[in-house]
Amino acid sequence: MASVDPRFVSHNLHLEDPELFRTADPQLRELRRLPVEYRYPILTHLPVDEPGIYSITGGRRIGKSTVLKQWMYDLLDRGVAPRRILYLTGELIDDHHALVALLHRTAPEHSPGQPAYLLVDEVTYVRGWDRGVKFLADAGLLEDVILILTGSDSVIIHEARTLLPGRRGRASRVDFHLYPLSFSQYLELSGIPGRSAGPDSREYAATLTDAFQRYLMHGGYLTAINDMAANGRIEPATFAVYSDWIRGDMVKRGKQEHFLNEILGGVVRRYGSQVSWNSLARDLSIDHPATVADYIALLSRMDVLMVQHALREDRLAPAPKKARKVAFPDPFVFHAVRSWLDPVEDPFAGHVVPALADPEWTGRLAEACAAAHHHRLHPTYYIKGDGEVDIAYVTEGGFQPIEVKWTGQIRSADLKQARKYPNSIICSRVAAVDRVHGLRNELLPAHLQRLGESPHYVTW
Repeated sequence: MASVDPRFVSHNLHLEDPELFRTADPQLRELRRLPVEYRYPILTHLPVDEPGIYSITGGRRIGKSTVLKQWMYDLLDRGVAPRRILYLTGELIDDHHALVALLHRTAPEHSPGQPAYLLVDEVTYVRGWDRGVKFLADAGLLEDVILILTGSDSVIIHEARTLLPGRRGRASRVDFHLYPLSFSQYLELSGIPGRSAGPDSREYAATLTDAFQRYLMHGGYLTAINDMAANGRIEPATFAVYSDWIRGDMVKRGKQEHFLNEILGGVVRRYGSQVSWNSLARDLSIDHPATVADYIALLSRMDVLMVQHALREDRLAPAPKKARKVAFPDPFVFHAVRSWLDPVEDPFAGHVVPALADPEWTGRLAEACAAAHHHRLHPTYYIKGDGEVDIAYVTEGGFQPIEVKWTGQIRSADLKQARKYPNSIICSRVAAVDRVHGLRNELLPAHLQRLGESPHYVTW
């Protein structure tokens, strides 16, 4: 391997000294400074000796770069020679020509039975990246190479499948996805014991409820979790960094910032309600609903938004002509977006605390949080009939209806549609009652806890 391009030296300190990498790498150094240090479970699923082209997708600031650095650390601990590992960031590579030229100069060393490990972080910044990877694969330059590509836009999975067929290796799993910490993972990180500690006790139910209220503030984003652990609040810079990334990534993809502002503002105003692209467009300066649809599709691929379709029950598929529900897939994303839409000096005090003190907003956040957790595991919809059922996830040839009632009284009239399905579940704040108005009742935080950790890939 020739000397590393100076732009990437700080991310490849292992080539100078593995111990220097462990102590001075920017991501690993920052990780050690945090009050709550986290080891991502996805690390146990990443390849070690099976050459191929792999992808890791997930939203901005979710930890993809840190995962790559932790994986490099693990490889060095396994005895992998430092010169077999190379990390590049796509933010500093203009196009596929530059990528190919760079790898011709500084490709990591490999030999049969001893693969090289090539990590290209945020590859979607490289114009025509797929053409460069295809050229390298066709030229035989990726034989005995484990190439991991990361990106904040899940379209790279589709592009890799479409443009690199037969070139991705023999592993059964090549596409991974990094989600925010689930509520269950947050409980584990916080040292809150699992169900064996007596989840049916009042004390345990109160513990789960308090933890869920905190989760509705910081969600599964480690930076926000650590802010809360260190200071009891989320710092203004944490909100700003995330919202700046959203805006920057959208602009880099040719989108207009004022359209982004209007669309996200429309989503917040209608949070928890059914919307159509036509109804959103009518209230905005955007001329055509197709523009709204295009922006929301891109934001969904970036894990900024989650679109929940109405369920067509006879086909267990989306009902295309019915309105949709649009939500943020994590509470922190919601708060960060609001801090950009309505700037205040202290977003935590000005937005987060008031939202969690407002029963209506807390209920909306709890419903969106529950839908997002199920959305990671199953195709997830809502049901619109004589009334509404908040969540209906498809599994094993059927669907499971769930009504979320986190705040206020549970009224019989609100369960008219849910009672049509004998397997309906109410997820509520009530812990001591097994049934409410004839339907099975579960404490919402306990229900989310039982879902376990987030999957390591898109499951459907």
